[in-house]
Formats: sequence, C-alpha cells, structure tokens
Amino acid sequence: MQLRVLAFVLAGGKGTRLYPLTKERAKPAVPFGGQYRIVDFVLSNLVNSGIFSTYVLIQFKSQSLLQHLRDGWEFTGLLKNQFIIPVPAQMRTPGENWYRGTADAIYQNVNLIEQADPHLVVIFGADHIYRMNIRDMIEFHERNRADVTVSAIPVPKDHAREFGVIEAAADSAILGFHEKRADAPTMPGNPEQVYASMGNYVFSTRTLLRELYADAANENSTHDFGRDILPSMIGRSSMYAYDFQTNQIPGDPQGADVYWRDVGTIDAYYEANMDLRTVSPKLNLFNRQWPLRTASYDDPPAKFTFDDDGRRGHAIDSVVASGAILSGGEVRRSVIGRGVRVHSGALVEDSIILDHCDIGRRAKIRRAILDKNVRIPEDATIGHDLANDRKLYHVTESGIVVIEGRRGAVDIAMMQV
Repeated sequence: MQLRVLAFVLAGGKGTRLYPLTKERAKPAVPFGGQYRIVDFVLSNLVNSGIFSTYVLIQFKSQSLLQHLRDGWEFTGLLKNQFIIPVPAQMRTPGENWYRGTADAIYQNVNLIEQADPHLVVIFGADHIYRMNIRDMIEFHERNRADVTVSAIPVPKDHAREFGVIEAAADSAILGFHEKRADAPTMPGNPEQVYASMGNYVFSTRTLLRELYADAANENSTHDFGRDILPSMIGRSSMYAYDFQTNQIPGDPQGADVYWRDVGTIDAYYEANMDLRTVSPKLNLFNRQWPLRTASYDDPPAKFTFDDDGRRGHAIDSVVASGAILSGGEVRRSVIGRGVRVHSGALVEDSIILDHCDIGRRAKIRRAILDKNVRIPEDATIGHDLANDRKLYHVTESGIVVIEGRRGAVDIAMMQV
C-alpha cells in the first residue's frame, strides 16, 4: 500500500533566547552556515525523504520566513498533493486565539488534515540543525503498528534536566514522559544515558484527530503535545520511541554519527556554525544524495584578491558563501555569508558574518556574530575589548559579541570609542 503522508512544520516560535538575531525575524528564518536558514534543514529532510505535502505553520515576525519560503521552497508539482505552503495563524477557535501551544497549532488547522485524508501525519519543528531520513522513522512506525512514534536521541544522564525525557521499554515502547528532571529514568541497558525527545512525531491520522479534539475540549490543558497530549496517551495508545542514532542517510558512510543541535541560544547557534568549518565537519553538507536545499540566488562565485604581504585575500578553516569578496582581507575559522566584503588588512577570526556585511580596512573582528548588512569601519576592533563592546553591543556570558543588523546597511562608525 502506498502511504499518504501529510507533514506539518511548526515554524511559529519567537526564539527569544536568540535575540538580537530574532529581533526582526522568526527563529526558523535565522541564517545559518553562510547561505541557509534554520528552516531549510527540516524542509530538506522532508523533501529528501520523499514527503512532498507540507504545511508550514507560521506566526511571529513571519515576513522574513515568508520571503525565504517564496524564494526557495514554493513549487508547483504535477500532482495536487505536491506542495510546501506557509499557513498563518487563522484563529479558527471560538476565542479567535493565536496558537496557544504545539497541539493547538495543529488543531486550528485540523480542516487541512480532514480534507487531505492521509494515512499518517508527521509533525516536525523548525528549530533544530540536523539531517534525518524521515522514511526510516515512518517504516519503524509501521513495523510496530504504532499510533504515535516520537523521535528520541540518547544524551548523557547528567543532561536530563535540560530535556523532556522518554522512559522506554527494551522494545522501545514508551512507558512515560519526564519533563526536565535530573532523576529521569535512563535507557534500557544503558544506565549512563537517557532518551531525549526531539519533538518530532509520526501519528496515525485517526489517533491524531481523536486526541486533538479531546485536548481542545479540555479547559485545563496547555494544548501542547509534550506536556499534555502525549503523557495523557500512556496506557491508552501504542506509542514508540524511535532511536535517532539508528537513522541512516543515503550517501553517508555506514555507521556515520548522527547530528542534532538545538540552537536555542546565541552560544549554541555559534557552536553549531563553528562545527561546519572543521576539517572533518560533524554535519556533512557535501552529500549529493542528501542535499541541503535553500533559496536560489543569482550570486557570482566567491572571490579572493591580492597576494602581497599584509594584503592577501584568503580564508583558512572557513566556510565562504557565494558573492563574498576577500579583497586583501584574511578570514580564519569563520563562516562568511553571501555578498560579504573583507577589505585589505582586515582580520576576521572565529566569527559568523551574515549576508552583505562590509568589513573595513585593517578592522579586527574576533568571536563575533554580525547580523545582515552591518558595516564595520576602517581600523575598528570587535571582540578584543569586551568591556567596551558591552557598552555598545549584545555580549553573551561566554564573550560572543553580537551586532544586530537592519534592513539597510548599518554604519557603526559613529559608535566607536
């Protein structure tokens, strides 16, 4: 039987801990890795897995996300069930509310499920950096004749307080859920690790509809899958944990380590970007059988100019996106976005420079994140005097300097002390 699968991507989160990168955009629209957006990971996973019917549920500060979906992801298939469509909050409940939780977001769009009449509904978040063959999870779901399957990743038990933990039997049947508890049960046969929920679900359609309607009628519910619906199903439904470590990406070496990062904070976002520029990156973006898709831009290739002492355009252990020009400037251990200019004598180290920034002559930047369109003047220094940087910019506890962007160019020359 050919399974009909409908996907929902939850892309409406505020991403407050990623401020100021989320000052003007939703978290899924935050740039990543030089030329991508965070949402590209889940959408690429779905398309690469052969799932072409997807609704993207949006809500807060969605304009940047809508533009990205339009430029990179809207397509018209030969069949009516091939689409990726953004869906704004429609306030279909009697109280005409915004989405009150993950379950309420799906409930307010329950008409889309009933119209499509799929066999399965997959519900994935748009907040994480990872590659996943979702077909493997669906096959696991079908083999176990499950009503719902939750993807899970083993993490050290010392981190249990940071996650929603799944208690599972030896056959992966779910026995309970434990929200951010240091004493959460460990994995069967592995006393050093716990199963952390990744927030990705496969539901049988009949089960999902039943639970959504029951939850909507429950005045005491917070209308969230992790806090309300899934715990209430223990003992009533067939529920299984899918071990993400068993996931195999076509084109990757057999037994290759899986990669999943929650980039919920500036520091986590910074570290995930830095993972890309190592000699053997943990996150493989170069697998042609599993491409990371994004918007298509008419950018020229990256360009490196001048080869004189003190004026040499080059990048080492770095990722450089299309259209960037290193005009006598030096980049080390950094991620450089589209259309960035690094002028003569400038030095960028251990930094993330987003699209269309301009780094002036002899400027020095270290451990910084520059949002789009920032202009650094000649001889400026960023990340070398954190006490001074804190007076002007956002600086994390670990010392990462974040300079927020604007829609147009940001000239910070007058801000230098």
